[in-house]
Amino acid sequence: MRARMKNPALVLPDGMTGIGSILRAVHFGGIAEGLREIVGLRVSQINGCSACVHTHSQNLVKAGESAERIAGVGAWREAPFFTGAERAALALTEMVTRLADRSGEAVPDELWDEVADHFDERQISALILLIGVTNLVNRLNAAVREPASSAWG
Repeated sequence: MRARMKNPALVLPDGMTGIGSILRAVHFGGIAEGLREIVGLRVSQINGCSACVHTHSQNLVKAGESAERIAGVGAWREAPFFTGAERAALALTEMVTRLADRSGEAVPDELWDEVADHFDERQISALILLIGVTNLVNRLNAAVREPASSAWG
């Protein structure tokens, strides 16, 4: 499959500058690289963004993550490979990504409290920004049919 056009964030460089600024903030938000990639992978799985699933999976392999953990991200609730903090981050990831699927609050207090048990305000901010920017990138890629082999390149 070929992309319909060059990615909009690359066509309009200020768009990429904005995305890059958010990603830099996330990088310094106190969340480990592996967890950032796991969150990015889960968002991308939910949104069906093959380019991002491919990229996050490759990044996890390069970071030394096990095949079991990478494969288990899509079934994290049932997989025994994730810590309490990772599970809280993944639950937040799903709630924020699936806003249209909710019947109550976007993020229930019980989940918020669980996340806050594992992360401080700076780290929670980094998680929320990461989830949001990954959703944005997924949507850009989906709109132009960005293939996995040329993600943002």
